[in-house]
Amino acid sequence: MATRPSYGSKPRKKPTPLDRAGLMSYSAKVLSVRSQTISELREKLKRRAAQADDVDDVLQRLKEMGYLNDERFAETFASWRRDNEGLGKTRVLRDLMARRVAPAVAKQAAEAAFQKTDEIAMIEKFLERKYRGKDLGALLGEQKHLASAYRKLRLAGFSSGNAIRVLKRHAAEAEKLEDMEDSSDPDQ
Repeated sequence: MATRPSYGSKPRKKPTPLDRAGLMSYSAKVLSVRSQTISELREKLKRRAAQADDVDDVLQRLKEMGYLNDERFAETFASWRRDNEGLGKTRVLRDLMARRVAPAVAKQAAEAAFQKTDEIAMIEKFLERKYRGKDLGALLGEQKHLASAYRKLRLAGFSSGNAIRVLKRHAAEAEKLEDMEDSSDPDQ
């Protein structure tokens, strides 16, 4: 049996460890591509640093210069996810925590971003976008589509109570969703 040549199987060369000036330059490049939390950038710098104590010095300098600020990052991130992606508060909070923002900072940013937001209106927009061009009443009349819509709303970060309220407007079967609710749901 003949073996096939393996393309791209060269072992990756480990990047050259960087000194403090190299870490600053690397940080600028990383931050120019995408905003980073302090924890995210710390992990990237640790992998590239020649000396571990240079990482904290670089991070401190970036904070002083205003390039790193988790509070500002969290506020911007929460507003962006709310306005442009139409996601709910729970999802935004979960995503901020996944990006390693401190829990207190993440919660404060999510609360501030959703303070004057009508969740019912957001849910309606979300359903319109997800089920564009379809008759929601007819579609949600089927139990499997109704359950799917409910799961999509919960995954998008909307509270179960408001999700059920909106779904009840479109389908009489939505009353059965209350049975699906987890009794330990914090949104009740």
